[in-house]
Amino acid sequence: MSINLNFGSLLAPPHAEHLWAGVKFTVMLTMSSWLLAVALGVVLATLRSVGHKGLDRVVGAWVSYQQNVPLLAHLFLWYFGISAILPAAAQSWVNANNGELIFASIAIGLCMSAYFCEDVRSGLRSVSHGQQEAARSLGLSFVRSMGYVILPQAIRTAMPPLINHTVILFKNTSLAMALGAAELTYVVREIENQTFRTFEAYMLATAFYLTVSLGLMGLGALAARRMQVPAR
Repeated sequence: MSINLNFGSLLAPPHAEHLWAGVKFTVMLTMSSWLLAVALGVVLATLRSVGHKGLDRVVGAWVSYQQNVPLLAHLFLWYFGISAILPAAAQSWVNANNGELIFASIAIGLCMSAYFCEDVRSGLRSVSHGQQEAARSLGLSFVRSMGYVILPQAIRTAMPPLINHTVILFKNTSLAMALGAAELTYVVREIENQTFRTFEAYMLATAFYLTVSLGLMGLGALAARRMQVPAR
């Protein structure tokens, strides 16, 4: 039994344009949700480091909620639930400005922020308290000491788990297809339905996700080596 593989037909117009559009959507979704997740994760980890019991409980509840609810449920909540309670003007604006991308970015970013928060928090714990005291003794405020002294050391320590969760975030963008978002997995499924080239279509998607994931891990490892403090 011979298998007739034909990748050329999928890499030619019009399918090539659709694949490229899916790749661009996936990249935009990854970048927007990653920026939200990292920014919020750093803020939440910093709040937990203040030592205020109330803040610690609030952030802890947020982390528990985000980590214990499936990401697909978060996507449905934002796209079907939150969008339904927005004012009519806001709904019209979102629908006219790629609502699938907006709500998917928010849902994925908020969910992954809990994981980035815990990564950064573990890094903060690795920094000795004397570093904070030394920074404050130099006249730096809490915010400046965190920004210039503590957080850089914490992120350096937390780099491996941050890289791992970045790769997980990238792969989780495929779940946005459940919202009808035209990311790569959604586009590949549409092409497969049109061409019946099941193996070739999903093999292209697999190759893309594998290549990008390995690339992210490689870039992360390179960044970790560059940030490593040389032994004396």
